[in-house]
Amino acid sequence: MSEYSTFLKKIILDAGAIAMDYRKNLKKIRVESKTTSKDIVTEADKAIERFIREELAREFPEHAITGEEEGSSGDHEYRWIIDPIDGTVCFLHDQPFFGISIALSHKDELVLGAVYAPVFNELFFAEKGKGALLNDSPIRVSTESELIQSVVATGFACLRSNLAKNNLPAFNAVAPQVRGVRRFGSASLDLCSVAAGRLEAYWESNINIYDIAAGVVILREAGGNITDYNGGQEKIPDEVLASNGRVHESLRALIEPAWRD
Repeated sequence: MSEYSTFLKKIILDAGAIAMDYRKNLKKIRVESKTTSKDIVTEADKAIERFIREELAREFPEHAITGEEEGSSGDHEYRWIIDPIDGTVCFLHDQPFFGISIALSHKDELVLGAVYAPVFNELFFAEKGKGALLNDSPIRVSTESELIQSVVATGFACLRSNLAKNNLPAFNAVAPQVRGVRRFGSASLDLCSVAAGRLEAYWESNINIYDIAAGVVILREAGGNITDYNGGQEKIPDEVLASNGRVHESLRALIEPAWRD
């Protein structure tokens, strides 16, 4: 796995440099709508994914790839899962909360993950069974067990997709019961923030595997827990509840009935 780890660290930092180059000229960047006018893709998203795919094809030509912008290709026991810019709206609006997310799965098991936040120069990294790192220093989830003392994050991909069923009832159920709720706009960075102990939990509905794959590896290796709203794994990534483990059931007890109503 070491050859994959070394390669991953290099290409994700290079991808971050490309993002920062595009960030210098945001007013000139080309933007397209995807499924709705709120759901956008920029030329930077496309260029970064293209770069990562080309590097993967050169180094591991037999491996399969799943990316947000170009979909899935190949059929192999190893699959790379790419979100070239997780937090495109933040990126386009010159906000710092975006990252490049790359994971590797082996026989459908996530084994390697990296998330790089280039504005902060923070590289989150984890390999299955070896712990989680932030800029090469170990990280762990928080030890907070009281929900009222917790800071949590969420997102609204459901509203971006104009879905009738959305996250607002769950938000209304959770907000009075915690110290604070944050909405940063990047699922991968939210998961990494839980892994680093900056948040106690994160939840969101109607997201995609490329949004969370790398963050899941990092969170688990930092001692965290991730389930769907029923407490299982079957509905991930349509339902994602990630936590330090200690507030998981208390939070799930608020979100699950609100989401089902």
